[in-house]
Amino acid sequence: WSIGDEYPWWKYVQRREPSLRDSEELADRLTQASDVAFQMKDMYNVESGDNSYPNVPVAAVSHSYPAVISLDFASGRFFNGSESSSGRPVAIIGYEIAMNLFGTEKVLGRKIKIKGQKLEIIGTFVHQGASIVSSGFDEFVMVPATFAPRIFDVHKTTGASIMVKARKGVEMEVLKDEIIQQLRSVRRVRPGNVNDFSINQVDMLTGLISSIFTQVELGGWFIAIFAILVGCFSIANIMFVSVRERTKIIGIQKALGAKSSFILIQFLFEAIVLCVFGAILALIAIEFMMFIVNISDIGMTLTISMGRVGMAMSIAVVSGLVAGIAPALSAARMPPVDAMRSV
Repeated sequence: WSIGDEYPWWKYVQRREPSLRDSEELADRLTQASDVAFQMKDMYNVESGDNSYPNVPVAAVSHSYPAVISLDFASGRFFNGSESSSGRPVAIIGYEIAMNLFGTEKVLGRKIKIKGQKLEIIGTFVHQGASIVSSGFDEFVMVPATFAPRIFDVHKTTGASIMVKARKGVEMEVLKDEIIQQLRSVRRVRPGNVNDFSINQVDMLTGLISSIFTQVELGGWFIAIFAILVGCFSIANIMFVSVRERTKIIGIQKALGAKSSFILIQFLFEAIVLCVFGAILALIAIEFMMFIVNISDIGMTLTISMGRVGMAMSIAVVSGLVAGIAPALSAARMPPVDAMRSV
């Protein structure tokens, strides 16, 4: 349902769907918007000859769509004014549709069929590759909005939306207030009645994604803290064993004049080296995993900043100090005579 708190879900699903007429009237009335576009989406099987591609997102869009949403074409073009106004059976398809139905990207002028309606391909989208969110326009078919009634059940579809682009320098809240005012007028919503539409802003979606990544990061820190604690206990055990096995050597060093501070620093340094070495191995493993993900072409590139590397090294040093302080103190406080007597 709608992103944000404007609607409970049960009210959201009962609202009136936006229409092409709403979009056209809104475009005529808005003074703070540079462009207004309409989009209607649904899933259909796309066919060509004996080949079929199931469950393809098909979008019926208005002529102003490219002014609001940037489109990159591998070949061909967008719908011209005549095609958009007359509802001519033309389509723009994605890379995966072209390759699965025709085995080639060179498909201009060829025909596809949706719900028994034949459409001529006039353009193809640039291959984008899959991402963790979607496949972009690769598995996508676009048709004129005026053609939609031939394949869409325009009275039952739940995938319609109106997209508005603000004029340069216009604040989002100003535009939002004008949209609400004008759309209420277009839909003849009586004063005092609640809106029968919802408005989502781009920053709502980015805020949602940001909050998801924040929660993931918090979860990562929670796991990391436990991992660091376990690591510190392991390093401390290793250092206690090292102190016990080198008791006689510690006694000899003290007998030869080594100060307690020298013994302390010696064992602390060893603990820090162990932790830093572990951190370096972890960073190498992370780099390898990022390399595997990046060559898998999921639509995003993973990187690790030098700030994160510095943070990892700092945590490793602090962990070494924490893990090594108790064993180092026990070694530094050891009486030299008792140390030399132990075997």
